[in-house]
This record gives sequence, C-alpha cells and structure tokens, in this order.
Amino acid sequence: MYVGSMVDARVRKELIDYLFVLYDHVRADLKGLLHELDLTDAQAAALWRLSDEQEMTARQLADRLHCDASTASSMIDRLERHGVVRRVPHPTDRRAKILRLTPRGCELRDQLVRYTTERSPFAGLAPSDQRRLHALLSQSAAGR
Repeated sequence: MYVGSMVDARVRKELIDYLFVLYDHVRADLKGLLHELDLTDAQAAALWRLSDEQEMTARQLADRLHCDASTASSMIDRLERHGVVRRVPHPTDRRAKILRLTPRGCELRDQLVRYTTERSPFAGLAPSDQRRLHALLSQSAAGR
C-alpha cells in the first residue's frame, strides 16, 4: 500500500467524500423506482448482487451485503414471498440453499440495472475515462 504525505491523505479523504456524494446521487435517483417496484434499499441491493449467471447461498449474499445471516434470511423471506427469488437445494451441501431469481426477479433486476446505468453519474465521462476509472476502482476494491 502506498503511504504518502499529508497532501495524499487529503486527496484520499476527498475521494471518500466523492464516493459518498455519488452514492447519495444514485440513492436519490433510485428512490422513485424503488417505490414504484415496492422494493426497499436493502432488497434492491440484494437484487443487484443476485444474478441468474452465478449461484449464491444466503450466507454468501449476507457476506456481500455486509449483514448478518439472520438479516439476510429475513430479507430473502420477503423477496421469496414477493415471487422475486426462490431457494433451491444446494447440489453438494444438504444444509445450504441456492438463491435463484425467478423470471419476475430477473425482470426487476434488469429494470434496476438498466435504470441505474442510464442515469449513472459516470455517463458524462468519456468512454476512455470510464474504462480508466473502472480499472482504478477495480484495483482498489480487489485490495480489500
């Protein structure tokens, strides 16, 4: 990890400030859509992370959402009651269940992703800048 001067510390602090500003913009943009779709912020976060391409257990989802297993389980129960997700037996672990998006869940997730990416705070950046920022953020996230 690079350790720099006070100027570097100030820049890192400002980067975190910008992340909070961007997060607030995305949440504000999503507020109306989530109300329309009858989803909470937490349910939207779960949908965002669930994919029809990658199987995930409830424990893995809890880890990705940075919440405890009981909180994730309650949220999954609500999503299941709304017909968005279903639990299916894990192929090798009898105790675990795999979370699968239902067709309705896939539609909601696609709508959420489309809505968010169309209004992305990065849309005003040149494609080359978006790719460069993607590489930098990916590198930072991988270092965690």
